Amino acid sequence: MLTCKEFLQELNEFLDETADQEMRDRLNAHVCECPNCFVIFDTTRKTLRVYRGLEPQEIPTDVHQRLMAAIAKRCRQRGCPETGS
Repeated sequence: MLTCKEFLQELNEFLDETADQEMRDRLNAHVCECPNCFVIFDTTRKTLRVYRGLEPQEIPTDVHQRLMAAIAKRCRQRGCPETGS
């Protein structure tokens, strides 16, 4: 049986259905046994379904600039490498 940490590490592949069948079986067994991981899996799956059904929206230029400035500031605080974007 997988641990919760292992389940969370494989969650993207599980949701994208890119994990091999053996791993999918192990992930499915874990989610059926662990109520906490089931909630995470189910909520994330439902959220993805909602967002996949939405049309992309343009971000106003001023909002984009403020967002990028905030991200750059946070990266500087954390010592992230510059992306040049």
